[in-house]
Amino acid sequence: MSTALLTLNAGSSSIKFALFQLSSPVPAQPELVGQYDGIGTAQAHLKAKDKAGKVLDDIDLSLSGDHPHRAALDHLVNWLHSHEAGWRIVGVGHRVVHGAESFSRPVRLNDANVTHLKEFIPLAPLHQPHNLAGIEAMRAALPCIPQIACFDTAFHRSQPAIAQLFALPRRITAQGVRRYGFHGLSYEYIADVLPLHLDETRANGRVIVAHLGNGASMCGMLGRKSQVTTMGFTAVEGLMMGTRTGALDPGVLLYLMDYDGMDVKALTKLLYKESGLLGVSGISQDMRVLLESERPEAREAVDLFCYRIVREIGSLAAALGGLDALVFTGGIGEHAVPVREQICSKLNWLGLEFDAAANAKRASRISTDASRVAALVLPTNEEWMLARHTAELI
Repeated sequence: MSTALLTLNAGSSSIKFALFQLSSPVPAQPELVGQYDGIGTAQAHLKAKDKAGKVLDDIDLSLSGDHPHRAALDHLVNWLHSHEAGWRIVGVGHRVVHGAESFSRPVRLNDANVTHLKEFIPLAPLHQPHNLAGIEAMRAALPCIPQIACFDTAFHRSQPAIAQLFALPRRITAQGVRRYGFHGLSYEYIADVLPLHLDETRANGRVIVAHLGNGASMCGMLGRKSQVTTMGFTAVEGLMMGTRTGALDPGVLLYLMDYDGMDVKALTKLLYKESGLLGVSGISQDMRVLLESERPEAREAVDLFCYRIVREIGSLAAALGGLDALVFTGGIGEHAVPVREQICSKLNWLGLEFDAAANAKRASRISTDASRVAALVLPTNEEWMLARHTAELI
């Protein structure tokens, strides 16, 4: 029987999982991947595939009870036993959105640090509770198996102190109100593989990575370490996203509270669920749908998305003192050819000579050979980062 690592990414209504062979090094491709959707609703759904792309299951489920995440993970453990009898799970890696200042690297979970992680729920109320629900459910399902927490905020702890500050009274910043940054596992993976795609000078130079998906952010690196990022105290700041506003004048919130009578619950829904590509277009949060649409609202949403990215690239480049490479990753970054073109075509002033033909062919390098700034398209692999950290800590 072969030993394996299980990775989990638990959201509010979904759980993504992957199973990796435990070896040295951990292989980049998992043995299988899957996702539970609709957790907490009347009908949940499981879809799973093996590493060859063969569908192993595509079924509706009933996950009833007061603890639907626990029911889903109990089902997952039984499902793995029935479908992958040749594998023995020896470690579980969990994606956790917020580690605050306390956790700057992955940690093996115990009762004390699980309790400590609950203290960060006010810092990430839409993510942390579901991450913790997954942790508690899997600790109950596999009580004797080591569980490892890997944090989306950890990669950004290398930032200078000044880059993490808000211009707020010290009594407030002392409460932990500062710029944390997110998508750290994705950025850590890109930083790890940069030397495979760039010469040493560029790989360790001034690099901006654009993680563009339903959640979107960018990170400026020096020496492959985070120096500045667009997300801050929460995962709603920075770039325009699928349903999130990104950067917003706080005066708008004061106005809506005063004149529209919106409370915290209504504002939270507006900022996280009703804005971004969906709000501007009135059509969809899916970039693929918007790029195919002929409606002017769809075009405007895409244009605003790209405009905000170009503006932030200028800001990050200023913080880095220049730019040596730009990397696109994430669902939109990896697949939306027109979005990359619209962004890169506005960066000649930074020294980026865009190769439209390479971009159209979905090449990994979309800048010309003569370009002073290299532009790359690299797939991210957050699940592998979870598996690698888990292997190291068990």
